[in-house]
Amino acid sequence: MDADLLCGGCGWGVGQSVTPVSGPPVLKTKEPWREAPQQARSVAARGKLLVAARSLFEEKGFEATSIAEIAAQSGMAVGSFYLYFGSKRQLLVALMNELLERLASANLRPEADGDMRRGLQKFLTTVFRIDLGYFGVVRAWQEASLTDPELGRMQSAIQAWTEARIMRVFQLLQACPNARQDRGLLTFARMMDRHFWSLLARASHLSRKEFDREVRTAADVIYHYLFSDPVASRNS
Repeated sequence: MDADLLCGGCGWGVGQSVTPVSGPPVLKTKEPWREAPQQARSVAARGKLLVAARSLFEEKGFEATSIAEIAAQSGMAVGSFYLYFGSKRQLLVALMNELLERLASANLRPEADGDMRRGLQKFLTTVFRIDLGYFGVVRAWQEASLTDPELGRMQSAIQAWTEARIMRVFQLLQACPNARQDRGLLTFARMMDRHFWSLLARASHLSRKEFDREVRTAADVIYHYLFSDPVASRNS
């Protein structure tokens, strides 16, 4: 999660120590890896498998989804699956790499509208829209990484990266007017990172209304932790 955020005129980065953030971790299992194809026909076939897996993971989860089901939903034979992926877990890793690339390349620049709380809500909504279509992938990834040590180590690397991105956003927000300067940003970034991953994993079972309410609540939590209410300050 990264952005130049909604705080027009507050002087981002001026005298502010901001955590540098590198690119996302590139995930790769130790089993023989099937490199992404280059020919258009093969690229299209591999893409059909990824789309089918995303849908089935959202519907059924990781363990309950079989390679035969993924192949059938993509309109391919089971044998064709192994032309592109060595295993179901390797396909899952490829999907997580896709998601991380989408997050890393997102250009999130909400327009400043003078209302920090509303701006945070718009920001989080924009962030989570990037993940639409990958909610089932997150659910499957969290399910698989709990019992797979190699995927568990990858998850630790992913969380370190997303925590750093959230930390950077919080540091930038702390340069805005009415920001509290006495907050433990690192602990708060870790807490919100875990909450966001949990929300993504549950999202496929939430209605749009329920999901939007959770996003608004998260924005309110961030706002109240990081900012003093200017109205309350004037009346005190």
